[in-house]
Amino acid sequence: MRIHVTIVLALALAAPVALAADDSRLKAAEQVLTEMAGAADKGIPKNLLTKAQCVVIIPGVKKAALGVGGQYGRGYVSCRTSGASKWSAPGGIRIEGGSAGLQIGGTDTDVILLVMNKQGVDHLLSNNFKVGADAAVAAGPVGREAAAETDATLRAEMLSYSRAKGVFAGLSIQGSSFRDDGGENKELYGKEIDNKTIVTGSVPPPKGAAGLMSALSKF
Repeated sequence: MRIHVTIVLALALAAPVALAADDSRLKAAEQVLTEMAGAADKGIPKNLLTKAQCVVIIPGVKKAALGVGGQYGRGYVSCRTSGASKWSAPGGIRIEGGSAGLQIGGTDTDVILLVMNKQGVDHLLSNNFKVGADAAVAAGPVGREAAAETDATLRAEMLSYSRAKGVFAGLSIQGSSFRDDGGENKELYGKEIDNKTIVTGSVPPPKGAAGLMSALSKF
């Protein structure tokens, strides 16, 4: 009986911690988008953001413990709905593998991926695609002077950006894999649901995502 009570208490105490972790990641994604898109002279060009079909935001990508140069991170994806006038609720997404290029000085790296066309959206929502093998991803141009459309930005399905130690630059993420974060989606929506369903716009955003939705609405 004592063991049973102990287990119940432990689960009860653990539940608020799990919810707090989700809120923390959503808040971090909001901050990353606001800061990386709000730096007019050195940030993501606004004209590219307004053309993006989906945005992937992964705060604090970490170097993997196993494998040379691998990375691991968890974040969110949102896509345009209702004739491109609104953004969908966020779906959980993971980034895994890739080259050591994501790491700057061994610190955590914030990553934003702009998905620029339908082909890129289809690849992203396939639930398991590898950058370079399944989708054309280019390092995104940075700042006002780089806002003009180049051959690279016109051809790319996706544009990638990163920031670490205050250093902000376009960056290639060749070799990285992206897939749905089923555990995060279950925590956010109370049931198993894939990102393809979430980003159609039929799923209302969770209360904890209000700040992130507000940041997205600015673009």
